[in-house]
Amino acid sequence: MATSVLGISGSLRAGSFNTAALRVAKELAPEGMTIEIADISQIPLYNEDVYQQGFPPSVDRFRDQIRAADALLFATPEYNFSISGVLKNAIDWASRPPAQPFNGKPAAMLGASAGRAGTARAQLHLRHVLSTLNAHVLNKPDVLIATAQNMFDDNGKLTDEATRKFVRQELEALLGWTEKLA
Repeated sequence: MATSVLGISGSLRAGSFNTAALRVAKELAPEGMTIEIADISQIPLYNEDVYQQGFPPSVDRFRDQIRAADALLFATPEYNFSISGVLKNAIDWASRPPAQPFNGKPAAMLGASAGRAGTARAQLHLRHVLSTLNAHVLNKPDVLIATAQNMFDDNGKLTDEATRKFVRQELEALLGWTEKLA
């Protein structure tokens, strides 16, 4: 049986390097792994008044996808040295009781940015958020795609072979991590 991974991009931009990185991960997934990419674009801004009326359908769908996945793969941009508001919002909605679906879930992350730090600070913040939710975040390898505008072609294909190798290694590690935690 294949290990199912839910890819979650923290960018809504049509030409997002982070969403492109998740498509690359789908392409490079090792044998025994499938990757589905979540659509968080319809999740409304978190509002406790709305939550008191029940989860919006887009949040229910996202929570179900997280629950159904064996593992999670986050692709986070770096905005002002942290994760994007849209990613944090989706996590905040999904983590509300009852039965928040991140608990005990294996997770990994990668990130692409135009800058030279390659989302290192955003990934550190995301790691903190996920550990608070008791997700089991893979420590190594790191995939930090710096100067992403030079790494992807106009069609969103990751052209840098060394970076493709890092993505492949992370997916293999996530597969092993998920199997170990099962």
